[in-house]
Amino acid sequence: MSFDPVLLAVIQNGLNQVATEMDLVHEKTSFSPVISEGFDRSNGIYHRETGEVIAQGEMGLPSFVGVMQFTTQEVIARRPDLEPGDIILINDPYLGGTHLMDVKMVTPFFYDGRLWCYLSNTGHWPDTGGMVPGGFNSTATEIQQEGLRIPPVKLFRRGRMDQDILDIVLNNVRVPDERIGDIKAQVGALKVGARRLTELLDRYGAETVEAAIVELKLRSERQMRAHIESIPDGTYAFTAWHDSDGVVFEKLAVRLKMTVTGSDIHFDLSESSPPCRGPMNAPWAAAHSAVYVAMKHIFPDVPINAGCFAPLHVARPDGTFLVAEYPRPVAGAAAEVCQRVMEAVFGAMGRAIPERMFAAPAGTSGNFSVGGYDPEAGRHYIMYMFSGGGYGGWWETDGLTNGCSSVGISKTQPIEILEQHYPILYEEYALREGSAGPGRHRGGFGVNYRVRLLRGEGKASFVMDHGVVGPPGMIGGGEGGRNEIEVCQSGTVTRPEHVSKGEGYPMRPGDWVQVRTPGGGGYGDPADRDPASLARDLKRGYFAAEEAARDYGSLPPAA
Repeated sequence: MSFDPVLLAVIQNGLNQVATEMDLVHEKTSFSPVISEGFDRSNGIYHRETGEVIAQGEMGLPSFVGVMQFTTQEVIARRPDLEPGDIILINDPYLGGTHLMDVKMVTPFFYDGRLWCYLSNTGHWPDTGGMVPGGFNSTATEIQQEGLRIPPVKLFRRGRMDQDILDIVLNNVRVPDERIGDIKAQVGALKVGARRLTELLDRYGAETVEAAIVELKLRSERQMRAHIESIPDGTYAFTAWHDSDGVVFEKLAVRLKMTVTGSDIHFDLSESSPPCRGPMNAPWAAAHSAVYVAMKHIFPDVPINAGCFAPLHVARPDGTFLVAEYPRPVAGAAAEVCQRVMEAVFGAMGRAIPERMFAAPAGTSGNFSVGGYDPEAGRHYIMYMFSGGGYGGWWETDGLTNGCSSVGISKTQPIEILEQHYPILYEEYALREGSAGPGRHRGGFGVNYRVRLLRGEGKASFVMDHGVVGPPGMIGGGEGGRNEIEVCQSGTVTRPEHVSKGEGYPMRPGDWVQVRTPGGGGYGDPADRDPASLARDLKRGYFAAEEAARDYGSLPPAA
């Protein structure tokens, strides 16, 4: 079937708009600030037989592009009994998932009495039980310590909620009144998606839309292959490092060999570190998806559907910490391990096409949780936040300051909103001076923030990274500033044993946590930096004079 280009574009944008409207409904109706303000969620449309992604909302987290595809495939394989009105609830990391806090819903979509596709979404719940409020337990050694693990069960049966399933969930989380709001928001997004997709099919016809989906997949694949053909054939290697697994203070390696042959790329991660004791193991769905997201960063113009992944061949690295098997803990998988996989792809690609690449970004989501009891509000609470960091310098200019994590578009929730919801005060939230990796084009800057507990009690936990090794530079650029954490309890200031990871810090009124997030790596030899740019940075206070002299060799006359 030949397509009029205008009609094809209209159908493509129509499918994307369905998923984007799902994102908006999900965002605007959620109770948790991490979803309503931080956008830690995603919605999409998936093929009825293969589970492959057809469209994802423009505002959804990129990291869920592949993951939700794998989750949907597991649901298709394990739940052949789905009927109209059924909604599956699942967060099992070993069944196409990430960590327990990323809770998915999958529903079959029927049109004219026939299964036409699946609608799926993910929302980050701030808590699913477990040892630590917020779920980021840096010392977990088994999945049961991290929270409630949900297999693919029917939350809705023929349009009616199963109260027994809901009761099990709400009795295993710390703030059930907030969770029920998030659950209804996810359900509402799926229902809106079904209505909008029905309208689209009514307007253009199911047969025409199905043919357009096939054509769009082919075109996306051709576009990705054209990009790959511009990369010189060869094998390119890079190793990215984790600080530790949170339990054993030893670095973990993500070792990648990337082989480019014509219009195909093969990714070999088999020499990465073995499974670890702590929560930095990654379900294969998450690690696999990270390769896809990295390639989408490099070639952002390729439309998101299964076609853009076809030339990317990622071998499953069994026997490594990138293939978590029960009962390995996985809390750090989505937000941290995935970013290190992406960093390895960026680094390998930087050796293939450095003139088109960028140095490493901050590479950590800065997962930070405080949970406890607020006597003024008379309720329990869990505050979960993530923070930005510097992006790497690139061939054209300096890196972005305080950019979101590379696995998603989630932004730090406004501190005013967090202070309204929780008994905390942000005493500082500022650019982190001196954190940019030096280079001809320097990296972006991280941020400094300090959070003080005002009343009641709390327990602080964090799973971050790049505290031992900073984000690496490229072609002579220096590494970005490393992650730093300080905790003040009753006037005594300490730093975590594992530098970027720690949990179970009791907090009383007046106690605080200080975080300094990483800057991005530098691009090119610092000695080649434009003196006017360096003078501008000094004038603005981005660096101290001694830092500039150390990193760039001399001070510009204008300084």
